[in-house]
Amino acid sequence: MSPVEIGTVSVLAIVALIYLGVYIPIALTVVSFVSIWLMRDNFDLAMNLLKIAVGDSVMEYTFATVPLFTFMGLIVSKAGLGNDIYEVMSGGFRRVKGGIGMATVGANAVFAAVTGSSIASASVFAKVSVPQMLHYGYNPRFAVGVVAGSSVLGMIIPPSAMLIIYSFVAEQSVGEMFLAGVVPGLMLAVAYVASIWTMGKFWPSFVGGRPADGYEWLSWSEIASKTLPTLSLIFIVLGGIYTGWMTPVEAGAAGSLAGLLIAMLRGRMSLKGFWEALIETGHISAAILFLITAASIYSRMLGLAGLPNELSDMLVGNDYGFVTIMVVYILLMLVLGTLLDTASIILIVVPLFLPLIEPMGLSLVWFGIITVVGAEIGLLTPPLGISCFVIKATLNDSRISLKDVFMGALPFAAVMLIVLILLIRFPALSLAILN
Repeated sequence: MSPVEIGTVSVLAIVALIYLGVYIPIALTVVSFVSIWLMRDNFDLAMNLLKIAVGDSVMEYTFATVPLFTFMGLIVSKAGLGNDIYEVMSGGFRRVKGGIGMATVGANAVFAAVTGSSIASASVFAKVSVPQMLHYGYNPRFAVGVVAGSSVLGMIIPPSAMLIIYSFVAEQSVGEMFLAGVVPGLMLAVAYVASIWTMGKFWPSFVGGRPADGYEWLSWSEIASKTLPTLSLIFIVLGGIYTGWMTPVEAGAAGSLAGLLIAMLRGRMSLKGFWEALIETGHISAAILFLITAASIYSRMLGLAGLPNELSDMLVGNDYGFVTIMVVYILLMLVLGTLLDTASIILIVVPLFLPLIEPMGLSLVWFGIITVVGAEIGLLTPPLGISCFVIKATLNDSRISLKDVFMGALPFAAVMLIVLILLIRFPALSLAILN
């Protein structure tokens, strides 16, 4: 078999195993291990490469960012900072058509900067925002669609678990990936707000809603008490990384400590809650480490098969241009997004396309942003839009079907695609803070 055939068969085998119910890292590892064994007819070589992949992943210093930022996100959720930010944003936008939806986007953007999880955002704002919008007569599809669409900001605005996973797969700096995600994340949030305003003006039946009468405006002291804790965490984490005062690992540690102190001062942290956060952090960190290890052995298998050199030769021989490669890449991610979760897409497609991107002299940091944004669209599309499933499960409301959630999220998936095209056309948007 040629290297390209090996790569194609491996992807199909991985997708098939995942659909059969095999855990994603196990599918990646098994396919990679068996492929190496069959290619070289050497069981010991396959076993040694697996040991090296595990050892390299565990010993990587920057992996410490995973448990630290995970713990910070869990503590922040328990401290109720998401609810506070929503109350402030909701007060500011309440009298605008679609204003509660805009507030949800703004609150999600801020909340994303201290959690880094789309699932956490979807869960929190499904409980906080959707009931408010339904109370004021908003279209149920719009209400759940806003929450689903804005929840993906958690995987783009740093600290993001997906940016961390990409940085390991592509061997890029976690700090640079975090800084590169700021502008695209804010762009997407602004695009969402603009799209809600546009829908409210030209498609009011989809938005629905009525002005929120009788709302008591928050005092400046209340606004400060609800926003300063979150803003201080953002300043500590992103400010520390941007100024160079702290590495991503140190910023994660400082953010975790600050988040824990905030939760304790607000009376939101008991010993039981602290222990639960530690246990959940361990579970999530172990799962991500398993993913990174699986990606490492998969990349080694592709290298052993000679796929990087084969793809480079194809690029030179067929004179494939930048536009052609990016169109194929985005289409592949959109297709896989209907089948797999974001982490799986990154682990499968990035090793296949890095050999094409590197010889073109393109920034791998920019390519990482494109990858995460493109893969995140899959969170909003059927049949495996994870954010949509989380919202449906969290609401547990018979009036809102899974179809309603997907249909409501569809306009926001389209906005994501437009932003993705702009990021591809203007790479400087992703690299603005780094330059």
